[in-house]
Amino acid sequence: MKLSPVSRKQHLSVPLAFMSLLSCATAAFAMHPLITDDAGTMGTGKSQLELTGEYGHDKEDGITTKTRQGAACLTYGLGESVDLVAGIPYLHVRTSDDTGNNTENGFSDTSLAVKWRFYEHDGLSLAIKPGLTLPTGDDEKELGSGKATYSLFFITSKEMDPWGFHLNLGYIRNENSLDEEKNIWHASIASTFALTENLKAVANLGVESDPDKLGSTDPAFLLGGLIYSLSENVDLDCGIKYGLSNSETDRTVLAGITWKF
Repeated sequence: MKLSPVSRKQHLSVPLAFMSLLSCATAAFAMHPLITDDAGTMGTGKSQLELTGEYGHDKEDGITTKTRQGAACLTYGLGESVDLVAGIPYLHVRTSDDTGNNTENGFSDTSLAVKWRFYEHDGLSLAIKPGLTLPTGDDEKELGSGKATYSLFFITSKEMDPWGFHLNLGYIRNENSLDEEKNIWHASIASTFALTENLKAVANLGVESDPDKLGSTDPAFLLGGLIYSLSENVDLDCGIKYGLSNSETDRTVLAGITWKF
């Protein structure tokens, strides 16, 4: 079947929105609004709920794609150095050009991960994070991969008050029914700086393999944001992510709330 300009763009944009969740591993499970995760864990019996939202706007070759994404992520401390993380996203993608528009929306694939911090000394922490996604999204609408995927991430964090630095290197086995690349590599770095006792500035830079087999450049991004602690257990955050390559969404606005209990 030959795709129209709008449906062809949607074929590329919906999986790319979905790929941001495969890094769960990345966006949904990191310290929002950062894409890069840190090596910290919750502690035995402690939990954290993150409710996040994103709005992405992309325009290329006269075709405009608007992506809205909401996600709920729950983290539970199985031990002092082991976390179980589960998340489910909801996607709404609208693609339009001068011939018309097309909209798809619905829940995407459910993500599960375990983070194990295996080393910690003098502010340096190392962790690994295996994860998988379950094909709960509608792959016919390209809201999910259609198959279970899995990933493995290596995480390094260094805390030097008031600074924090984080590095993620990862691999995603992108099993799918969308004719996308199956081997996805991820690399990203992030930093945080405590402006006050309750306010942090954050920055993030990263790149990931393009899941589009016809793509010529890998998606790369630059992100800046703020995290404000309303209390010891509640954080508010916001950020803006800019695409550094044509295959990345031009700009994305992010916001979220985190509750620890």
